[in-house]
This record gives sequence, structure tokens and C-alpha cells, in this order.
Amino acid sequence: MAASILIADDDAVARRLIENMVQKCGYETIVVDSGDAAIATLTAPDAPVIDAIILDLVMPGLDGMGVLAKIRDAGLTVPVIVQTAHGGIDNVISAMRAGAADFVVKPVGVERLQVSLRNALNASALKGELQRIRHSREGRLTFSDIITRAEAMAGVMRTAQKAAGSSIPVLIEGESGVGKEMFARAIHGSGERKAKPFVAVNCGAIPDNLVESILFGHEKGAFTGATERHTGKFVEAHGGTLFLDEVSELPLAAQVKLLRALQEGAVEAVGGRKPLKVDVRIVSATNRRLLERVKQGHFREDLFYRLHVLPLTIPSLRARREDIPHLLRHFLVRFAAEENRSISGISGEAVAHLAQLDWPGNIRQLENAVYRAVVMSEGDQLGLADFPVLTSQPHLAADIPTAPLMLEPIAAPSMISGSEIPIAPLPLAGALSMLTPTGDVRPLEDMENEIIRFAISHYRGQMSEVARRLKIGRSTLYRKLDEAGVPGHGGKSGEETH
Repeated sequence: MAASILIADDDAVARRLIENMVQKCGYETIVVDSGDAAIATLTAPDAPVIDAIILDLVMPGLDGMGVLAKIRDAGLTVPVIVQTAHGGIDNVISAMRAGAADFVVKPVGVERLQVSLRNALNASALKGELQRIRHSREGRLTFSDIITRAEAMAGVMRTAQKAAGSSIPVLIEGESGVGKEMFARAIHGSGERKAKPFVAVNCGAIPDNLVESILFGHEKGAFTGATERHTGKFVEAHGGTLFLDEVSELPLAAQVKLLRALQEGAVEAVGGRKPLKVDVRIVSATNRRLLERVKQGHFREDLFYRLHVLPLTIPSLRARREDIPHLLRHFLVRFAAEENRSISGISGEAVAHLAQLDWPGNIRQLENAVYRAVVMSEGDQLGLADFPVLTSQPHLAADIPTAPLMLEPIAAPSMISGSEIPIAPLPLAGALSMLTPTGDVRPLEDMENEIIRFAISHYRGQMSEVARRLKIGRSTLYRKLDEAGVPGHGGKSGEETH
């Protein structure tokens, strides 16, 4: 899914021109004709995600300066590019003081608009990454810090947000690298315990003979090497949240004691004489199917039901491909800043390729791939050659048109035509053949597949637009691509069943 740009201008001709330029840059657009409509779009209960705004300063009713003031009052952080036919220095100063990210003069050229959008989006992504890192360190991570636009994540996000308002035990399941700990931190940071400690324990990384000591603590002299008293993770998390990562790896002996601690709300240190009351919220996670571990006798059934009160399953990255371009942008700006590299973006070809890979290591693998590319790249834009380990994997670009999905608009006008965008040549409109070479009527499925391919090419791979114009859901669109045997979608189970 490309970045979404809100365009607010009362001039119908100017609106259409800006809309066309923004779409040529590879972005999706939402168009309104007034400042009031812009604010209504941004603050609606079901408001779409807006990545940037192109705002006309001079409009009847609520003008551009009024919109900037309301955006500031609402606490919105979306970057705003203001445009006006009057390029006086006073207008520039006033707009920038009001919070605008950039300023362009009508009629703006497509190259200037590209640069402005690229800078605004990259600056916004970097700001978001820095805020996310700060929130994580301070224990204040919330669901707004989770980067996702995918439909497959909507239900998970809603359930997790509801869970955050209570102390109900949550079990997070999902493949390694999908972001289970981030969800746990967001649940903690969005609830009443956010001012209290968040303590994470990787149960799979603790030696069996130290599990009880680390979780429940030990007294001085309780065993050989216990030279000091240790309080344990339960006591450290008192009043807050204890995150048990890879809980399925706990040895059975520790599971018994964990169950008792959850039932009684108290822990007994190794070598201790009496239990100590604790108040902790338990969030656990596993990359295995915990019920299967129960059936195999490796995990206690009674403990399973204590932890499995509210289960959350986070989809794999291959089931939420729409998130890949946004994750790429955020990782790129972060690593470019950390490594002091002036890399402006990733080519459309590279993004299209990366968006179609299966990513068995999920978000963690994607993050490491971008990190490596930033360190090893010798240019100012990452291309397909900067991901050599991944380029041999099958991807969609070789078979059907794909979206530009660019992190930043490519600057040269010659590139806008699609010379770097891996899309198939656009077929002639109305050239759908109804008959086979032998004179028989073609199967309906074949013609439907050809129509879908034409639509993807016509709308330059913007899948949400393709689905809207064909009047089908995006999940239906991906299912039809799977049924057509398109590589990169993981077969019929790739997009729908994860």
C-alpha cells in the first residue's frame, strides 16, 4: 500500500492537477474541496490513515492557516505542505510557524512536489521511529507506535486495544519476528499499569536450573553461588506487567510453581520461608502452538488455560504485505540517521520485489535486510542490487504488474513514466478476446484473470485502487491472484489463512 496524501484545495482545476501529479509519484490520494472538509476527514471516528497533506492556504471558510491551527490543537503529527499563489515571505513565515513542513508556490512543478513529499514523509518517518524508540525505553509504547495498515491486522489491533483496558491475561502467538514483544509493550503502555514496571523475561534463554531463581527470586545461601538475595522478576514487576516470552519453553517443574503463583497471587523465593504477595499482569508469548505442546505433554493443561484467557495471533509478514513499504521507509530513515548516510529512499523496483518475498524471519528479517543495505550501499538510493541475498527469491514482478510502492518519489521526470517501475506494458483498452484460437468461447476464469491483470497495470499496481474499481474486496483480489497461481502469494493459503 502506497502512502496516502490528503489534498485540500477549493479550486477544482488545481485539485485535479495536484491529484494527477501525486498519483504519478506513486502515492494514493484523498481529495477535499475545503478546509472544513479536510479537518472532518482527519478527525472522523473512522478516519483513514493520512501520511501527508497538501494544503491550499487561500480558501473560503476555514483557510489554510485555520486548518494548521486545528491540526495543532488536535495533536495530529501529519506533515503539511502548504501551497498558495501568493509567495510572499510573510506567508512563508506564518505557515512555517504554524507547523507546516514545507511551502510551494502555485503552479508547482512535479519535480518540486516530489522532493517536498519525499522530504516530508522521510522526516515524519524518522520522527516516528525516534518516538517509538523513546516510548519503548520509557515503557510508554502504545498502539499508535505499531506500524501497520494491513486489513489482516485490524482485528488483532482492536482485540489488543480492548485487552489493554483490563488486567486479563493475554497469550500472544505468532511466528518469530512478527513483533510479539512490541504488542505486549503496547498493551502495557495503553493500560492503567503504564506508570509501573514492564519486565520482560525470555523463558527460552534461561538455564533450567536457574528458572525458579530468576522468576521467583532466592535467598542468600539458598544454593551454591547464591551469595546475595535476589528478588526475582515477579517482584520486580509488582504493580506492572510481566512479559513471559517463549513461555512454551519453561520446564515442567517451573510450570508448577508458575501456576501456583498465578492462582495465589504470591511467590515463594528459593530458600524462602513464606510467600510474598505480588500484583502483576501476565502477558505471555510463544512462536509455537501452545495447545500442541499441551497435547504432547510438554506444557501443563491447567497452566495453559490460565494463560490462554485472551489469545492474540499476530499474522506473519507475508500475510500483511501492505505493511512492507511503510516498514521499509521507517527502517531506512532510522538506519540512515544512525549510520550517518544520506540515502533518500528505495527504488520502486526494489520495493516491489521486497514486498513479494515470503520473509520467514518476518519484521526482524526485513529490518536486518535494510540495515545491511544501508551500511553496504554506495549510492544515495537503495536499489535491488543492495539486497543481494534476497534477489534470487521468487517475486511477483516477473509475472504481473506491481505497484511502484516507493518510499520516496524518484526525482528525475523521465523515471515518473515508469522506466524503473516493474509493470507490464499497458494492454490496449477494449482488446479482450472472447474466443480461443480454435474459435471456442474462452473460459470465464481466463477472461477474469486478464481483466485483473489489465486493471493492475492500468492503476500502476495500486492494489487498493484496483479492488475499488473492480468493486471487490482486496482480500478477494489477492485470493483470485492466488487461484491464478501467481508466484509470491504463497498459494491459496498465502494471503487469506495466516
